[in-house]
Amino acid sequence: MKRDSTCMEDERVDQRTCLICGDRATGLHYGIISCEGCKGFFKRSICNKRVYRCSRDKNCVMSRKQRNRCQYCRLLKCLQMGMNRKAIREDGMPGGRNKSIGPVQISEEEIERIMSGQEFEGEANMSWSNNGDSDHSSPGNGVSESNQPSPVSTPSSSRSVELNGFAALRDQYIGMPVSMHYQYLPHLCSYSAHSALMPPQMRSLDPQSHSLINQLVSAEDLEPLSTPMLIEDGYKVTQAELFALLCRLADELLFRQIAWIKKLPFFCELSIKDYTCLLSSTWQELILLSSLTVYSKQIFGDLADVTSKYSPSDDELHRFSEEGMEVMERLIYLFRKFNQLKVSNEEYACMKAINFLNQDIRGLTNASQLEQLNKRYWYVCQDFTEYKYPQQPNRFPDLMMCLPEIRYIAGKMVSVPLEQLPLLFKAVLHSCKTSVSKE
Repeated sequence: MKRDSTCMEDERVDQRTCLICGDRATGLHYGIISCEGCKGFFKRSICNKRVYRCSRDKNCVMSRKQRNRCQYCRLLKCLQMGMNRKAIREDGMPGGRNKSIGPVQISEEEIERIMSGQEFEGEANMSWSNNGDSDHSSPGNGVSESNQPSPVSTPSSSRSVELNGFAALRDQYIGMPVSMHYQYLPHLCSYSAHSALMPPQMRSLDPQSHSLINQLVSAEDLEPLSTPMLIEDGYKVTQAELFALLCRLADELLFRQIAWIKKLPFFCELSIKDYTCLLSSTWQELILLSSLTVYSKQIFGDLADVTSKYSPSDDELHRFSEEGMEVMERLIYLFRKFNQLKVSNEEYACMKAINFLNQDIRGLTNASQLEQLNKRYWYVCQDFTEYKYPQQPNRFPDLMMCLPEIRYIAGKMVSVPLEQLPLLFKAVLHSCKTSVSKE
């Protein structure tokens, strides 16, 4: 007799551990997999605007038995792991405000402002209240009710850039090793402090996960791009020629996304209206994700050879906007992150589905169904990475934290003037190709 798929998902949740303290997780709470104790602690701390102090070195060990010893380090861990305070309802009632996936990223500066209480000073008029959650509250059934924050960049993301300044950010990013960039995405570095207490163990992949992943990979067109990117030696590429090539590549990549939708295993479960809405809102993100993964050899190889033959004028260099500079810096960081991870086709297919199934998009007719599909592939991806890479406990969160960055960059690229795109691609591809050759 076959078990209900919901029960199987609940069992998989029961096997997971809280990313804050290592206790048994009860679902996704405010954006990350956590236990009821840390969920309640985070909510109380934010609702009551608590300011804690650490009597040690602000690096206390978080475990099920020790989590209550230092409230400062516990709240710090919650923020670094990506818990989203904006997902807490303003009336203090159960249930989150945002229905979407994954942790959020905030700058070190904003974390410091929250820990010191400065961030709450501007929220004096907000009426947060405490609903009496305790560390001993009863665990919920499976995944919590929509407490996951959106991977789309929050105001804190742009605030991080403003605080650091474009010039300082440029100096930090260009020509420096990847490890230096983690100061802007702090929770990518140390996702599971409890992992040291739980050595990786060999286990099998859930049969349902295996089947769903195979279906996703089968829907992908992994053949090399057919757009020609060969230029004769000595030929000087003009801005108009490079722009035309970029348009042709975008057309082919978009066509592949449209064909991909029709092959999805859940194609018949959603309406054409919802698919149209999803594609119109995520196509840039899908193209960017595929360019950084399955088509990266061509984009950062063949296309980079073409852009190297394009020489921008002094006027083009002078007019390059701050939006273009920010996109350039973030793309370079993201390329280095993906180059480090070496994302597999299976992981790429899962990430793409998770990003596409965004229930926050306006105009959807069945957001709740999208949410369930999103959770399904979230767990499938986690199941696969934990099975395939048992020695990399941080791999799954690293992959998921790339999605909000992709969404932010794709949104920012809209602000870059079209005539600046050739220079943007030249700068990004040159820097990325140079960094790879030095490794």
